[in-house]
Amino acid sequence: MLTIIMCFSVKAQTTDIQIKVLSESENEPLFGATVYFEELEKGAVTDFDGIATFSEIPNGEHNAIISFLGFETLKTKIKVPTNSDLIFKLESSGNELDEVVIQSSRSSRTVRKIPTRIEFIGTEELGEKAIMNPTNISMVLRESTGIQMQQTSLSSGSTNIRIQGLDGRYTQLLRDGFPLYGGFSSGLSILQIPPLDLQQFEIIKGSSSTLYGGGAIAGLVNMVSKTPDEEPDLDIMLTQTQALGSTANVFYSKRNEKFGVSLYGSAHSQKVYDPENDGFSNLPKTTSISFNPKFFYYPSEKTTFWIGLNGTYDDRIGGDVTKIENGENGIHQYTEENNSKRLSSQAVYKTQLDSISSLNIKNSISFFDRNLTIPDYNFDGKQINTFTEVTYERINSKYNWIFGANLYTSNFDENDTAIVQRDQTDITYGMFANNIFDISDNWILETGFRADYNTDFGFFPLPRISLLYKNNNGFSSRIGGGLGYKIPDIFTEEAELINFENVLGIDKSSLKAESSYGLNLDFNYQTRLFETMNFSINQLFYVSAINNGLLLNSTDNGFFAFENANDKILSKGAETNIKFTYKDFKWFLNYALIDTKLNYLTGNPQKPLTAKHNAGSVLMYESEKWRIGYETYYTGKQFLSNGTETTDFVTMGLLLMRNFKFCSAFVNFENFTDKRQSRFSPLVLPPHENPTFPEIYAPTDGFIFSIGVIIKPFGNEDHH
Repeated sequence: MLTIIMCFSVKAQTTDIQIKVLSESENEPLFGATVYFEELEKGAVTDFDGIATFSEIPNGEHNAIISFLGFETLKTKIKVPTNSDLIFKLESSGNELDEVVIQSSRSSRTVRKIPTRIEFIGTEELGEKAIMNPTNISMVLRESTGIQMQQTSLSSGSTNIRIQGLDGRYTQLLRDGFPLYGGFSSGLSILQIPPLDLQQFEIIKGSSSTLYGGGAIAGLVNMVSKTPDEEPDLDIMLTQTQALGSTANVFYSKRNEKFGVSLYGSAHSQKVYDPENDGFSNLPKTTSISFNPKFFYYPSEKTTFWIGLNGTYDDRIGGDVTKIENGENGIHQYTEENNSKRLSSQAVYKTQLDSISSLNIKNSISFFDRNLTIPDYNFDGKQINTFTEVTYERINSKYNWIFGANLYTSNFDENDTAIVQRDQTDITYGMFANNIFDISDNWILETGFRADYNTDFGFFPLPRISLLYKNNNGFSSRIGGGLGYKIPDIFTEEAELINFENVLGIDKSSLKAESSYGLNLDFNYQTRLFETMNFSINQLFYVSAINNGLLLNSTDNGFFAFENANDKILSKGAETNIKFTYKDFKWFLNYALIDTKLNYLTGNPQKPLTAKHNAGSVLMYESEKWRIGYETYYTGKQFLSNGTETTDFVTMGLLLMRNFKFCSAFVNFENFTDKRQSRFSPLVLPPHENPTFPEIYAPTDGFIFSIGVIIKPFGNEDHH
């Protein structure tokens, strides 16, 4: 539907006209939409009110094309003159980020209407990252602005996520809203989540404990799984690297009126890989198998019930290549082996009680068994976590209310033969309420409050508040903040670096829980440049402070004990994200300033292994047949724990993918300039039989070339 606003001058059978363009879903003006008359070769771009103005349009009927990025292009006929207004309403094409419903917000709102700042990674980008690294999600996270993937072990490849310079234990990893990862799995968590069955990533930076409880001090990452549709979906992905790695992923889903199923399996085999030929592995010998079946039941249009299982077997051994391949011999003695098994269940019941309210009940039980072995030392234990939650949501045109209660338990049981016993049990009860209120068309307020009670560490009151301003001119801004906390356990990066050897358990009588506060402020603007190019920018400023930080210090008798820091960890900085879109081309630019200070140390030094300056550029070409991506990432100088300054470096990657009717073939050149730490400083220090491993600040595996195919027996419909 289109309205013409008639103007007044009529010269030689011509008329001045105005055309207004709105969005179909929200009935809001679209600033920067293009209106083009084909035969007349006349075009105009809509202003802040969604109006395109034309002068001296010949009277009669004309073909017009109206287009806007993220919306379906509309072709129509316009009759000039006319007595009625002309207003066009464009429908979303399904690729518009504002239309995506975000689950981590605990509401059913779209991105545009949520005051909490949430970064979204959709199916298309996830598919690209799965090609670059089909074994785990580290590539997805590493290339997000302000996120660092910190490798903690050369031999095992263990990797922790750092958001805005804060350790991995301060980030909560969720899958479909369930806290399934972390704890004893530590740096192995990231390595044991394959990406092919994931539909979207949702990243909240800054304290999110009010939404999801303890542990979300730096932020949270919610991975949302694909759900079955009436059309069957089958993806078979096979990948081989020159670095001796082979991966197979299979995903299938289908539903009918009452039942649905999704089945996912992944297998990965990696031979020991030593690009320096220094006798020690840069990629460990690995055998990893994952499976994830889910079964859905739809008793009515208002109710959904599903159950799922996540299972992983992972065996990785790194270190001395000769020992790995031929057994111990002379000086060839050092290896690190991690054998782990994971099994977790999820059950969700969701029903619409009436037109404005719904009930959601969920439960998960997670089991993790890990055996870590180095010469003369073994760390062996099991961890069982449970999570139960009930939420009630009430929605009308002005507000969203969510009320909830949950119970979280964690039980770590170390092998009884261990010299130092680090068993730990934690039980936490929580209640929370969250409200999103539309003050007006331009202002939206979000407030929340959680009260958690831990049986050992007491009560934690956790308020939060966020405010969103948006207008119809492409501008919006969010400001928000909240409190957070983290119950202490032994699974920190410092303890993992020394394989938990001689680390004493948590003394609950003397230690305090870590607590935090944080504040985010961001500005967004999007517009149309030169009539054919879309431009958007997001500028974020943030500050986070952690009190009673958990430190690992040596004792007089050769052990390591945890203590609370006597001053705060203060992280502040800024992130800039810029996007240009022109026809089939997209160009992303980003920059992150991460200034994380350890105020409990003399001189308030920068946190080790945290680059203060990071930048990136991604240029993508996407058509129906081709997908080509070129990436460049800059990592600035860092400091090691001893104060030594490292070199900065640049990595580059190139992806080529060709789509066919029933498959896609791809090649990927990751870090093709072969930047790796061994070119700057040694990765291993003698003696050979009992080596020392310096801190890791740069890639260790270097250039990785991979080739693969994605087979789609039901047709290749994901490309554009």
